[in-house]
Amino acid sequence: MKIIEIMERAGINQTGKAIMYIKEALNEIAVDHETHTKTARIDIVKDKRFYEMPNDCAKILDIRAKNHDNTDNEYRSLPRSVYEPFTKDSDGV
Repeated sequence: MKIIEIMERAGINQTGKAIMYIKEALNEIAVDHETHTKTARIDIVKDKRFYEMPNDCAKILDIRAKNHDNTDNEYRSLPRSVYEPFTKDSDGV
């Protein structure tokens, strides 16, 4: 769809204003919906707490792990911790 067609449908006479509205709409879509996402898998190791993240990682959307009670071998999302953990770590970090 061309800008002139959008302007006719919206009833806008000014090209600059129409382009501004289109750019604002595209920015809102980009903020509300994650685009250009990539899935990365890292194997966890017993008694290892910190892991290296990929250099191109800008934002982590979800962390999933196989639950020990899970018989279907499906990955489940780990909830984000809001409060301090009840059990302190042995390494004091």
